[in-house]
Amino acid sequence: MTTRRVFLSAGAALFAGAMPAAPARAADPDSAAAFVDSMLRELLAVANGGQPVTAKREALARIVEARVDLDAVARFCLGRFWRMATPKQQADYSALFRRVLIRNISEKVGEYEGVTYSLGRAVARGEDIAVSTVVTRPGNAPNKVDWVVEADGAPKVIDVIAEGTSLRLTQRSDYASYLSRNGNDVQALIDALRRQAAAG
Repeated sequence: MTTRRVFLSAGAALFAGAMPAAPARAADPDSAAAFVDSMLRELLAVANGGQPVTAKREALARIVEARVDLDAVARFCLGRFWRMATPKQQADYSALFRRVLIRNISEKVGEYEGVTYSLGRAVARGEDIAVSTVVTRPGNAPNKVDWVVEADGAPKVIDVIAEGTSLRLTQRSDYASYLSRNGNDVQALIDALRRQAAAG
C-alpha cells in the first residue's frame, strides 16, 4: 500500500510555519490569511536557506508538527473506521500516520526551492476558513492551492485543496479502498503504515 500524495503536490508540500505560539482564539478570515502568509514565508526561508539538507528536513518536521493539526487530519483520513478501531489501534494509527506524513513532506524539501506564491482571498468554508493562494514552482504552470484552516482556536491547517482536489479526501478514499480489500481490518492498515515507517 502506498500513502498517495498526501500533502505532497505543489501546494500540499508547502505545509510550514514557525510563528510564535499564539493564545487559543477563534480564527477569522483576516487572521487565517495572515497565518498562511507567514507560514509560507517561513517555509520558503527554510527551503531556500543555506542549511544542509538534513537540517532543512528536521526544520520542516518541527514546522509541520506545530502548524498542522495532525491528529484531526489522521482521524478524518480514517473516516468511519476510526470508530471501529480500539483505543490502542487509534493510538498506533495516529502515531504512524504522523510519522509517515512528516517524513514524506520533509523528504521533499528540495522540490520547494524557488517556489513563489501570491495570496488571495480568505473565505469561510463551513466551520473552517479557506485561504486561496497561487503557487508557482520553477518550470511549472501556476497552481491554485487553497489552505483550509481551523476556525476554532489557534489557526492550524487541516487540509490542502490543490486545483480543486482535497488531499485529505483523496487519502481517506485510498485508505477506504485499502481496507475494503483487506476485510475492513484496521490492523491491516496499521501494519501497512508500520512497514512504510520502517522503510524510511
